[in-house]
Amino acid sequence: MTTPKVVAEGLSFPEGPRWRDGALFFSDFYRQTVFRLPPGGDLEAVAHVPNQPSGLGWLPDGRMLIVSMTDRRLLRQEADGTLALHADLFDLAGWHCNDMVVDAGGRAYVGNFGFDTHSPGAEQKLADLIRVDVDGSASVAAEGLSFPNGAVITPDGGTLIIGETRANRLSAFDVGQDGALSNRRVWADLGGNFPDGICLDAEGAVWVADPRNKETIRVLEGGEVTERISTGRFGSFACMLGGDDRKTLYICTCTGSGKHAEARRDGRIEAIRVAVPGAGQP
Repeated sequence: MTTPKVVAEGLSFPEGPRWRDGALFFSDFYRQTVFRLPPGGDLEAVAHVPNQPSGLGWLPDGRMLIVSMTDRRLLRQEADGTLALHADLFDLAGWHCNDMVVDAGGRAYVGNFGFDTHSPGAEQKLADLIRVDVDGSASVAAEGLSFPNGAVITPDGGTLIIGETRANRLSAFDVGQDGALSNRRVWADLGGNFPDGICLDAEGAVWVADPRNKETIRVLEGGEVTERISTGRFGSFACMLGGDDRKTLYICTCTGSGKHAEARRDGRIEAIRVAVPGAGQP
């Protein structure tokens, strides 16, 4: 492995990277913008989300879904570029909504903080993973997760793997035909690693962004770490396999999040070539 190359900089807090139609899409929290970045090209703003964009995904007809964090809503970008309410998650989410995975049929699974993590002394609470069906109806998909964060769905659609940041683990669920989650289990105990955004490769391994340890690791089911990529003094907050052959690992990095980070512009998109291509959703 070599050192990742910076392909975009001057960002506030890049998050939720997704590869689609020959380009990387990602959210930038404090610039309140969803960007598109083609390889070798310039950043293009594709949506403005006043209450902070986070997780991204697409409906089968190509309309983009965007998590609006602080008002706990899931937005839908229509063909003309306008944003419409897809689902109001305020009563189901314990605090800000964050990352999301959308399956091939357009069903979304949205995480949330569970409690105000930036408030000193706040009581730590578990959070529920929220399911949003294609028609916008929302319900609790799984209860009692410890800061549910990045998630992936296997190519066959049968397994959802999600990072529980504050429990240092990846958990897995079976996905029913109706989208119901069952058979919760520990997919990988990460020990001292804190999972944030994740992505899946064609060998079934999961790349895990870890902002606290400032690295991105490749993990096998059971917990074996096969590769580690340091991001130096920058936290690694999310990752995505993209490029024409899906062998470019894009990593969202910056020096931190929260109120103190709003004025910073040290966020970056970094990229490094890997051996195994991406697979599944997102």
